[in-house]
Formats: sequence, C-alpha cells, structure tokens
Amino acid sequence: MPRLRQVRRADAHPLAQQIYAMLFGDRDPVESPGTATGTPGNWWTVFALVPDCFDHAVGGFQFYRSPRRKLDPKLRELGQTRAGWARGSQFVFSQHCKASRDVGLSEEQIQAIPAWSTAACFSPLERAVLAYSDCLVLDGGRVPDALFAELKSHLSDEAILELTYVTCLYEMHATMCRALRLEYDDVDDRITEIAAPASQAMDVMQMVDK
Repeated sequence: MPRLRQVRRADAHPLAQQIYAMLFGDRDPVESPGTATGTPGNWWTVFALVPDCFDHAVGGFQFYRSPRRKLDPKLRELGQTRAGWARGSQFVFSQHCKASRDVGLSEEQIQAIPAWSTAACFSPLERAVLAYSDCLVLDGGRVPDALFAELKSHLSDEAILELTYVTCLYEMHATMCRALRLEYDDVDDRITEIAAPASQAMDVMQMVDK
C-alpha cells in the first residue's frame, strides 16, 4: 500500500475528478483500483492529496507531449525510460517501455536500454542521449564537455533543454514513487541482514570470545 492516504473520487478536486473519469470510468479508484495498463493507479490518488501539486504534475505531462516540443519523442522516451531504470523505479521504467513502443522505438532497442552501452542498436545520437541521461541521473548533472559537444552536434539548444528538463522530471517521479511506494514501486527493500544458521552463529561467537 502507498505510504500516504489516497483521495476518493467524491473528495477529489475538479481536475483529479476528470482524470479519474478518464482512467477509472465510473469506479472509485480507491475502492476499485486498476488502470488499462495494469497499474493500481494510486499515483493519481495520492498526488490528489495536494490539488496544486497534482495540477502541476499533470501540467508536466502535457508539457512533454505538446506538439510544440522540438525534441524527437523517441529521444524523449529514451531519456525517461533510462531515468526509470537508473533510479531503480519499476513503475517509471515499465510504463515508459510501453510509451517507447508507442513512439516507434524497436523492441530490440527497448530491451537494450538497461545495458545500452554494450548494444549495437542505437545511433550515435541515441547513444549520446542515453549517456547524457546517465550523467543527469547517476552523476548528479556532471556532464563531460565531449559528451555535451556530441549532443550539440545533433540537437538544437532548445531540444537539449527539453531533454534535460524531461529526463530530470522523470528522475523526480522515479524517486518519489520509490519513496512513497506508489504503483509498481510498492516493494520491500531487498537490502536487509540475512540471519546466519543458529549453529554457525554460535561458532562465530565462540571464536570471538577466544
């Protein structure tokens, strides 16, 4: 379950109610969760706790899908999908694998995103976008000059700004989903102590005592 409470349909603000109707039909998504893509849908019901936060996030979705964007949607999805994988968000990665298909990335390319640096199915520009995404997500924005020069040899300044903004936006979403245990990121941390067998633990203690 999410770590924060969810907002029922009757209590949702107007934009959330519109989105609920689009995604869940006549159902209350808290009582009857589930979207067409198979997710529980609790990202929406938790973000609805703060209406202007919900509206701001929806505005971000509208921003990157706008026909006014200079950035090729395939490059955008490479950045978003890689951000989900690199930040360890099952939800963001899974959803944007689907979106990558919608914009025309091949199945070979989608499957290669986790190990893109060893894959031969990406163009020089696509490789630069994936490397740049890693610099944003994994290196905190530390980008080598040579990599940035490669991006600028292919993309306008406007497209690079859009790529930077959208990739960082989805690093944020990936991080928040993990922190709040939303959607497919409602998982226990696998890094825990594994208890030793009782007899082995006793042997170790005896060795320490000696």
